[in-house]
Amino acid sequence: MHYLPRANLHIASCLVNFIEHEVLSGLAINAKTFWHDVAILIEQLTPENQRLLTVREHYQQQIDNWYQSTPLVECHPQAYQQFLQKIGYITPEVPTFNITTKQVDAEIATMAGPQLVVPIMNARFALNAVNARWGSLYDAVYASDVIDSQTELSNTNNYNPERGKRVVNYVKTFLDSCLPLEQGSHLQAVNYSIKQQQLLIELANGSTTQLTNKQSLKGYSGESCSPTKLLLQHNGLFIELSFDRQHAIGKHDPAGLVDVMLESALTTIMDCEDSVAAVDANDKVLAYRNWLQLNQGKLTAKVQKQGKQFIRTMQTARNYLNLAGEPINIKARSLLFIRNVGHLMTTNAVLDQSKNPVFEGIVDAIFTSLIALYDRQKQPEISNSAYGSIYIVKPKMHGPDEVKFANQLFSRVEQILKLPENTIKMGIMDEERRTSLNLQACIYEARARVVFINTGFLDRTGDEIHTCMAAGAVLPKHEIKNTAWLNAYELNNVAVGLACGFAGKAQIGKGMWPIPDHMADMMASKINHPLAGANTAWVPSPTAATLHAMHYHQVNVMAQQTKLLSNPSPTSAYIIDMLKPPLATDTNWSTSTIAQELDNNVQGILGYVVRWIDQGIGCSKVPDINDVGLMEDRATLRISSQHIANWLTHGVCTEAQILSSFDKMMQVVDKQNQYDSHYQPLCAAPTENIALLAAKALVFQGAEQANGYTEPLLHHFRQLKKQQVCN
Repeated sequence: MHYLPRANLHIASCLVNFIEHEVLSGLAINAKTFWHDVAILIEQLTPENQRLLTVREHYQQQIDNWYQSTPLVECHPQAYQQFLQKIGYITPEVPTFNITTKQVDAEIATMAGPQLVVPIMNARFALNAVNARWGSLYDAVYASDVIDSQTELSNTNNYNPERGKRVVNYVKTFLDSCLPLEQGSHLQAVNYSIKQQQLLIELANGSTTQLTNKQSLKGYSGESCSPTKLLLQHNGLFIELSFDRQHAIGKHDPAGLVDVMLESALTTIMDCEDSVAAVDANDKVLAYRNWLQLNQGKLTAKVQKQGKQFIRTMQTARNYLNLAGEPINIKARSLLFIRNVGHLMTTNAVLDQSKNPVFEGIVDAIFTSLIALYDRQKQPEISNSAYGSIYIVKPKMHGPDEVKFANQLFSRVEQILKLPENTIKMGIMDEERRTSLNLQACIYEARARVVFINTGFLDRTGDEIHTCMAAGAVLPKHEIKNTAWLNAYELNNVAVGLACGFAGKAQIGKGMWPIPDHMADMMASKINHPLAGANTAWVPSPTAATLHAMHYHQVNVMAQQTKLLSNPSPTSAYIIDMLKPPLATDTNWSTSTIAQELDNNVQGILGYVVRWIDQGIGCSKVPDINDVGLMEDRATLRISSQHIANWLTHGVCTEAQILSSFDKMMQVVDKQNQYDSHYQPLCAAPTENIALLAAKALVFQGAEQANGYTEPLLHHFRQLKKQQVCN
């Protein structure tokens, strides 16, 4: 890699060219001054970043020692809590406070709806997400399994009129629940019109009715007497009804209804972290360039669909007339966060004066914020933030001191970019045990800029396994989901967020639905997130966002939060439950049970790692051992690798059993990927296969990895693979 000197840094030439010729050229920032300021920031903040990582290692060693030296009978949660308080792992309580974050967009502060997380290095995925602010409910229901279990109709490639009829009935029944009529049903409607700023609905029996809540009507397109579109609102979310009696669908509908569009993915996290494989300067430039074009409103992607190729672009505002007949514009794009990497990793895209890689989290904060200045130049109707705020999600922080450091980093970036204080808003991922136990203190450290907390149960599970590595053998993976700590963690997150004044100011989020083809199960399960008081939750696709949006019409989250605030839960009980590790009381499992658990873990590791190492795919739908497609990223990999490492540490399984599982699962993964032209079979040359070496390293070196993270090993082996390809 070729480097260029800038201030006392050495910057990869591809990154220098991108920053100076594509980014700074459109901003009133002098390049020499910029690099000088960046060099000072890196020099001053690097020691603290390094110190925090040393503290992580110190705490883990103390916890390991405690478990190894404390008799099992004394390892009860109260004693454990006292020990963690004594060593400073659990910090003193902070004063009661409310967050004071200002200039937060409505999509975050006062609205409730789904959230997408997409790998920013994939332009097509990024475009799909930014345009997923609106989605067709007809399409989402028809293309998913939501009605299969109810109608026993198969989802075929050819249009099925009977299935279409069932979809229409399903959707109109939904309209009856969120936009009820004073009498009758949307199923009986034959005409919709506006008269004297009121919506009139003519029914099949000749009668005319209106909406129960007349304030739901917000606008229309076409003529008021025969609108082509109606804009309505419920629980703060827009719904659009489209009409065309000449359309293939509309001509068979009594009212000429063609489609029902729901406001769906209110927010999207453009991810530079778990869902990408960015291991060098070229990868970082690809990520930053897509972020630049998103902020400029210029991102495009070539799309092949139904034998046709076209260019996909970012949506512009949706246009309607208000009830007075005046033009109004409604946002068509999802509000964007950018997820930086955490504090752990370094990047060779930027070297310090001694030619050592610098911390990637510092680099991300500088460059993603710099690029976001372009959004502050845009017109309000197409800008990301109406306030010019910059939304950064900061993952994998351990405790209040690390949040304090991130807050300091953001402040320094604001000074370099001459931004008002707290322009950069912080999303805090609650996905590590030390953050969960000290969540209120973490929020306190960022109380003037925090806009988001989120439970990431996958990474949180990986961290839980690693933290209690020395305590004993953990339960099988499927049983861990039912243990006390996980439910307490989810409840504590909402309770603390509400106690800190998040209602009406910030997001409380929930984790990902991992099975993108099982939407019926998602609809049955994920309503629990708004019921819990969370005003957003992660979904794996635009289709899932539109379906999950229905839950926010069924549950008024703001009212739910008010209800929870009126009867707050004592978080002390949650803390005790979170200190109960998911350990097995009896490890006398059968050989077949152990082999099955190993096979399940190893197959998941191999299926994900082969794509990460060989193709640079950081997140994708990977078939599990039963050929069910699961959304996999580094968080799921962390669980599987740490789980095997734990069982190996405590003698539940042997190295020979693990290697036997690898031999079996290599064949399974090869078969599952046999039609992928880019796939490199594991069995062809196993001793030379870099992806296989990476997968085994994740398991056999798992216990020594910092907090169980997979990034150091993945990056190492991906870089080896890229070198192999170049040679």
